Amino acid sequence: MALNRSYNRGPRGPRVKEEEPYNVNERIKAQRVRLVGENIQVGVYNLSEALQIAQAANLDLVEISPNADPPVCKVVDYSKFKYEQKKKQKELKLKAHKVVVKEIRFGPNTDDHDYEFKLKHATNFLKEGAKVKAYVHFQGRSIVYKERGEILLLKFAQALEEFAKVEDLPKLEGKRMILMLSPKPVTGKSSSSSTTTSSK
Repeated sequence: MALNRSYNRGPRGPRVKEEEPYNVNERIKAQRVRLVGENIQVGVYNLSEALQIAQAANLDLVEISPNADPPVCKVVDYSKFKYEQKKKQKELKLKAHKVVVKEIRFGPNTDDHDYEFKLKHATNFLKEGAKVKAYVHFQGRSIVYKERGEILLLKFAQALEEFAKVEDLPKLEGKRMILMLSPKPVTGKSSSSSTTTSSK
């Protein structure tokens, strides 16, 4: 349902007032507007004419581009319009916060072949827009080789500098020395999952 039409009436009684993101109906100040909408003859109209067209369709007149000359107004059900806009903004926020984290595990004595294999995987992950959590796992007495692990991770970060920026330098957490890498911005790439997977 569209908003109750009240082109000549002020705000309603005791209802809590919420600041509207758009000028609607009588709140539109421009004298002339460019009208758009479904089943609407697109063109420039006097505001009074545009309001009459919206009222005749039992819809609202919503100013969607106030800085245009003349401002652009859409004939639409404002309640539905606002709901759709909020829904789109929520989806965009969710997409922006979804981050894929791929894990790359090394041992303190990782050989060159295994290193190159994992380097290739990490490069692909970063190109896809994922973060990379690379870590050296120390088992038992191998913790004495923590400096070797740090050197390995720094070498790994340097090899990926074309595709990644260092988010966190290598640091020891329990039996793991962890390096976090973030992808450098790539146009048109976006994350589609927030799961963490590993390459071993």
